[in-house]
Amino acid sequence: MFEPTIWLKNVLQIDKRLLYKHKIKGLILDLDNTLSMDGSPAAEIGVADWLCEMRGIGVKMVILSNNTLKRVAPLAKELGIDFIAFGCKPMPFGIRKAVRKLQNEGVSRAETAIVGDQIFTDVMGGNIYGIKTILVEPFHLEGNWVFRLKRKAESVVFDRSKIRQSP
Repeated sequence: MFEPTIWLKNVLQIDKRLLYKHKIKGLILDLDNTLSMDGSPAAEIGVADWLCEMRGIGVKMVILSNNTLKRVAPLAKELGIDFIAFGCKPMPFGIRKAVRKLQNEGVSRAETAIVGDQIFTDVMGGNIYGIKTILVEPFHLEGNWVFRLKRKAESVVFDRSKIRQSP
C-alpha cells in the first residue's frame, strides 16, 4: 500500500528510458513539492524544460492536486497542463478523473503513473487505484509543522533515508 513502483530523487529524473522500461505513456503529476515548492507561484528550476521534453516524446500529463483551484489553476495554466484541484488523494475520485482525462488522449490505465512526494496521498492513492506510482523527494524540505508531522508519520511506514533511484 505504501511502497512506490519507482523511487527517484526528483521529477526531473523521469526520462524517456525510464518511461519506456515501465511502459508509461501518461503522468498524473502532483503540484506542491513535486513541480513547485509548496505555495510558490512558479515552477522549480528545470521543470518547464522537463515538461517540454516530456511533451516532445509524446507523454500525456495532467496535474492532480489536493490544493485549491486558486492555487492550482494559475500555475497549471502557466505550465500549459490540464489540471484537477481538490483531488482528495488518496481517495480514488480525483485519480479516476485524471486517468479518464489521460484515457481521452489515448493512454490506458496500465500506461499511467502518478508522480508525487507524499506516501499517504500520492503513493497510497495510486496503489489503491491500481496504477503505477513514482515517489519523488521534494525539491526543498518544508519548514512548517504540518509537513514535518506528515514526514514523521510517513517514516513509520516508509524509510525515506533508503531512497534509491530505481529506473
